Amino acid sequence: MGDTDERRKCNRTAFVTVGTTSFDTLVRAVDSREVKEELSKRGYTHLLIQMGRGSYLPQKSTGEEGSLTVDYFTFSSSIAENLRSASLVISHAGSGSIFETLRLGKPLIVVVNEDLMDNHQSELAEELADRTHLFCARPQTLYQVIAAMSLESLIPYPPGAASPVAKRINRFLGFPDD
Repeated sequence: MGDTDERRKCNRTAFVTVGTTSFDTLVRAVDSREVKEELSKRGYTHLLIQMGRGSYLPQKSTGEEGSLTVDYFTFSSSIAENLRSASLVISHAGSGSIFETLRLGKPLIVVVNEDLMDNHQSELAEELADRTHLFCARPQTLYQVIAAMSLESLIPYPPGAASPVAKRINRFLGFPDD
């Protein structure tokens, strides 16, 4: 057990995913000095950003002088391992990303893309935040959410409990209850 093993045990990764879309405002927000400093202050050692089709390139960093190690990639055949190894997930509001992260029991901040028209995904994120399963943010409020979040306050999402949330969203969208 050398120094490398000790460092590996202490690695705490914040993993950011935007899915297959472009969400440069989220990537810019996590790449900001204040967000990176706050993540570092909270004990995160690595920031890994899956940036999808975005054109904004985050600033890579090797973690020198106690700063966060920052890396990014565009796409992967699967982000399952990134989600599994993450200590915190910051995600777009796609239902697949949300429920996969919750299923793994990972702390989650969902960042709503306000540039999307008819953004039904924000209702899902806000409903799950109201139920204290995750934190919900906008790109411009991400820093404040990270600074104020208490991971201990999150309630684990019970597997198979999508039905009540789906019914509420369907009612909101005007579909009949089944």
